[in-house]
Amino acid sequence: MTSKETYRCELRAAIRQLGDRCLYSAAKWAAELVVGIEPDAPPSSSSSAASASSRATPSTSSASRLLPHHRDGSSFRRRLRSGGAPDVTATPVAGVSYVSTPIPDDDGIDGGGAGDCYLLAKSYFDCREYRRAAHALRGQAGRKHVFLRCYALYMAGEKRKEEEMIELEGSLGKSDAVNGELASLERELSKLRRTGAIDSFGLYLYGIILRDKGCENLAINVLVESVNSYPWNWSAWSELQSLCTTTEILNNLNLKNHWMKDFFLASAYQELKMHEEALKRYECLMGIFRFSDYIQAQIATAHYNLRELDEAEVIFEELLRTDPYRVDSMDIYSNLLYAKECFSALSFLAHRVFLTDKYRPESCCIIANYYSLKGQHEKSVLYFRRALKLNRKYLSAWTLMGHEYVEMKNTPAAIDAYRRAVDINPRDYRAWYGLGQTYEMMGMPFYALYYFRKSSYLQPNDARLWIAMAQCYESAPLQMLDEAIKCYTRAANSNDREGIALHQLAKLHSVLGHSERAAFYYKKDLERMEAEERQGPNMIEALLFLVRHCKAEKRFEEAEIYCTRLLDYTGPERETARSLLRGLKTAESGFPSMDIEHFAS
Repeated sequence: MTSKETYRCELRAAIRQLGDRCLYSAAKWAAELVVGIEPDAPPSSSSSAASASSRATPSTSSASRLLPHHRDGSSFRRRLRSGGAPDVTATPVAGVSYVSTPIPDDDGIDGGGAGDCYLLAKSYFDCREYRRAAHALRGQAGRKHVFLRCYALYMAGEKRKEEEMIELEGSLGKSDAVNGELASLERELSKLRRTGAIDSFGLYLYGIILRDKGCENLAINVLVESVNSYPWNWSAWSELQSLCTTTEILNNLNLKNHWMKDFFLASAYQELKMHEEALKRYECLMGIFRFSDYIQAQIATAHYNLRELDEAEVIFEELLRTDPYRVDSMDIYSNLLYAKECFSALSFLAHRVFLTDKYRPESCCIIANYYSLKGQHEKSVLYFRRALKLNRKYLSAWTLMGHEYVEMKNTPAAIDAYRRAVDINPRDYRAWYGLGQTYEMMGMPFYALYYFRKSSYLQPNDARLWIAMAQCYESAPLQMLDEAIKCYTRAANSNDREGIALHQLAKLHSVLGHSERAAFYYKKDLERMEAEERQGPNMIEALLFLVRHCKAEKRFEEAEIYCTRLLDYTGPERETARSLLRGLKTAESGFPSMDIEHFAS
C-alpha cells in the first residue's frame, strides 16, 4: 500500500473514531485533510522515465505543482525555499521513517446493553444535554463510556461557568467563575492514569483539566502521552500547542515520529512567530496533501505574517473561488484587505460571510474590519463585541477592538481590551504594542516604553515596533536621542519598508552634530527614494543637507551635482538652489564671499 493510501485509510478511520467520541472539530480537520490527498497517478510505462527525471531535478513544472488549484502561474505557486521543490511522491519529510499507530480499543461495546447505553448518551450529548448524557453512562466501566461520561461532565461544568459569568459580570466582564467539575474529574482521571485504565482520549481530557487548573507542566506530559498513543486527534495537538509558549518547551517534547507531528510543528512554528520555518513545513506537506485547503490557508497565513501581502492575497482569493462558503481563516484575509485598504474586496467578503454564517466569530470580525475601514468605529466595536460573546477567547477580536477604542480616544476601554488579549496569549505582540501606543497617547512615556520593549522582544524583526519605541525616546518628555538612534538603527536593519528609520537617523545625527553619519544616512535615504521613484520634502531635505555638507568638506563637484538636482523643483527650493550654486562657484574659485545663503533664506 502506498504512503498516500496509508494516510487516506488512517484518516478515514480517524474521522469515524473522532466523530464517535464527539470530537467534531478534530473529525472535521481530518476530513478536510483526507480530501486533500493527491490521488495516485495511473502508471504509464511510456512516461515513467520522464516522470523520474522530473522528480529528481527541481524545475519550473515541479514548482508550479506546489499548489495545484492555482493555474494562473502566480508567483506564490513557484515560491520554493533553498532546499528546492519537495518530492511530491515521497512522504512529507523525505527519508523519514514514520511510526505506525494502533487503532484504539473500543471495548467491544458496539452491540448489547452497553452499546445501547452509549448510543443513548451520545444522542443526549449531541443535543447538548450533558448531564443527562453523563447520567446515562453511570456504572459503565468501558474506556469509551468513561471518556464520554467525563467529557459530558466537563462540558456541563463549562456551560454552567459561562452562565455564571454572564449572570455576575455580563458576557464580556471579568469573573472568578470556575468549572465546578474540575476537582472531581481530576481525581477520577488521575487514578485511571495511575492504574493504566485510561485511553488516549481520556488522557486528552485529563490534559485539558490540568491546563484549566494551572498545572501546565503535567498537562504537557499528559497531552504528549495522548498524541503518542493516538496521533490523529488534532484537538489534542491544538491543546498541546497552546502550552508550548517557547521554543525551548517545543524542542523538549518527547514526541514519536508520526506524520501528524509535521502538522503540529508547522502550526507551532506559526504560533511562535517562526514563519519561515512554518512555511517550509507546509510546503513540504503539500507533497502529499496537494489539494488541502487547510494547508493552503496556512501557507497564505504565513505569507501574511511575513508581510508578503500580495502572495497571501492570491492564495486567499483562490481559496474563496474553490470553497465560496469557507469562513475558517477568512478573518486573516480580512486583516490583509484592511492593511491594503481594498475597500471593495473587503465589502464583498463581509457580505459573503454574512450570508454564509453571520454568527461565527470570524464572520463578526470580518464585518467589524469592514466598518473600521469605512471609519465607522462604533459599529466596528459592536461587531467585535458580538464576536467575543460567541468566543470569549478570540484573541484577534480583543486586540482589534482595542485598536478601535484608540481611534475613538477611549483609552480606558482600549487598555482593558489589550490586557484581555495579553491574558489570553502573553505572546501577542500586537496587544503589547497597542498598550504602548495607548500610554503614549496618555502622555506616560515610561509606561509606553515598557510595553514597546515587550512587543519588540516578541517580534524583533518588525521595524514598526522599533520605530514606535524610537519615537517614544525622541519625544519631548524624554529626549533620549542616543537610545532613539539605537532603535532606528534596529528598524533600518529590519526591512523598514516605509523608510522612516533612515530619514530619522539622518536628522538625529545632524541635530547631534555628527555630520559624517548624517550624510551617510541621507545618502542611503536618497538612494532608497530614487529606487522607489519617490519625491517629496524628505528628498529636498536630504539634497539641501548634502549640498552644505559637501561644500563644507570642499567636495565642490559632488555638492554641485546635488545642487543641480534641486533646480528641478519649483518654489523656494529653486531659489535656494541658485543661491547655493552661486556660493559654490565663489568658494571653488577661492575668493571670499558674503554668506549668500543667509540672505537667500
